[in-house]
Amino acid sequence: MQSTVKRPVSLSKRLAQWGEVIGALAIIFFVMFPLVWMLLGAFKNQIDIYSTKLLFEPTLDNFKAIFANPVLLGSNIWVSTLVSFLTVAITIPLGAAAAYVLSRHRFKGRNTLFLLILITQFVPAVVVAIPFFNLFRAAGLIDTPIALIIVYLSFTLPYAIWLLRGFFDALPVEVEEASYIDGCNEFQTLRYVTVPLVLPGILVAAVFSFISAWNEFFFALILTRSDSLTLPVAILGISGPRGPMWEQLSAAGMIVMVPILVMSFFIRKYFVEGITVGAVK
Repeated sequence: MQSTVKRPVSLSKRLAQWGEVIGALAIIFFVMFPLVWMLLGAFKNQIDIYSTKLLFEPTLDNFKAIFANPVLLGSNIWVSTLVSFLTVAITIPLGAAAAYVLSRHRFKGRNTLFLLILITQFVPAVVVAIPFFNLFRAAGLIDTPIALIIVYLSFTLPYAIWLLRGFFDALPVEVEEASYIDGCNEFQTLRYVTVPLVLPGILVAAVFSFISAWNEFFFALILTRSDSLTLPVAILGISGPRGPMWEQLSAAGMIVMVPILVMSFFIRKYFVEGITVGAVK
């Protein structure tokens, strides 16, 4: 038997490996430090919030305070949830249908239409803010969830079409042709074959749409006043005689982050599955 001799790792390779580890730890630190600091601040009292100590007596009073007078974030959470879910409920069916047509059907101007859809993603929000405001003011939709949903669809729908078209293009046509041979029509093929195979992309598009609507601040600040204030805008009003209530702001920030962290955790595997979606029988 031939014995295998391990060659010593050179000093340059070891330094490179340690450099990669240190760089990765530095990135993790700079990304996680604000989140951890906000998490700690959410459980601090008014005295501890201005200190840098890590050991303190935690309290839940901040979470109780943001749901009581005068903050009352409960209604704002409901508005944000309603707007986000309705945005997803409209974006996914329309986006999937448009992406399927652009991927599977050949018609004149198809690529031009797809390019125009992508161009809308490069338009700065501040450019269309005034036209949107004038339009909704004339229609009487200022300070309503409907106005927010329409605006959010203007950037979630193009993204969903772009993303899902890539998933449909990656799916071999032979899979759908096999279902046609088995007697399925186009609608049945789309429902029972195509959609289940591109489900990872649909889930990713849905979560992106939800997060975009949940976190959106600029249009919500312009188009809402009191009745339809979303959670990110309502957080601006958390202040008191001593100025910003940092402990309550931290607690409200944690509430904003929880749905995003949960969804990001559950969809992380679908990004990998989307690469190998579909198979030719």
